[in-house]
Amino acid sequence: MLTDFKQRLDRGERFIGTFISLPSPESAEIFAEVGYDWLIIDTEHGPFDVLLAQRMLQGVGGRCPCVVRVPSNEEVWIKKALDIGSAGVLVPLVNTAATAARVARACRYAPAGVRGMGGARAQRYGVGFQDYVERADRDILAIVQAEHIEAVENIEAIVRVPGIDAVFVGPYDLSASMGKPGQIRDPEVTSAIRRVRDAVLGAGLKAGIYCSDGAAAREFLQQGYTLIGMSTDMSLLVHVAGKELAAARA
Repeated sequence: MLTDFKQRLDRGERFIGTFISLPSPESAEIFAEVGYDWLIIDTEHGPFDVLLAQRMLQGVGGRCPCVVRVPSNEEVWIKKALDIGSAGVLVPLVNTAATAARVARACRYAPAGVRGMGGARAQRYGVGFQDYVERADRDILAIVQAEHIEAVENIEAIVRVPGIDAVFVGPYDLSASMGKPGQIRDPEVTSAIRRVRDAVLGAGLKAGIYCSDGAAAREFLQQGYTLIGMSTDMSLLVHVAGKELAAARA
């Protein structure tokens, strides 16, 4: 079930994706068919469980790599997300180096980590168990979210944690934690975002960020981000549906 997602990132490829928050394998499949480079199956905010997340991964198949945004940074959720066959995890609210280290360990088998070795879809239900176990620690992508001012204050320590591959900025939650909810263009908020980006790239890791549209995505790509989470399936549906309805009624 593993992909070459991590290797392609290491070669400098850039990935534009979106968050899949609607409880529908068809939604994930459509975005993969359209040509998105990666998808984030959002079990933190989307109204679905691990089994439905697995169905969504099955719907996408090999069209593009998918990571799962887990509900929390606890080991149990990371284990479940990897066992259903995701290419990696996006872990929310990683505000300290200690939490980042716990995430890194949860993504890896012993002796490097603490991930359990139960059979699941990731290992082709046991048929490809040995091959998967030999490759997983190398190929699984561990992405932590910097979405709180505490993470910004600790970012230089977070990026030095072995086993973390990328840091993904959540501008809206970050702005809220700074007492400026939604003010993602505020100078203090943009300064905090730049601090994260500079620390991440300076450490040789990959930088990711959420944005709302293509224009913002282009801007962030020019700034060195290589993992773009552009809007959500729900928001894009609302936007296009409303725009076309307005055009029809004009």
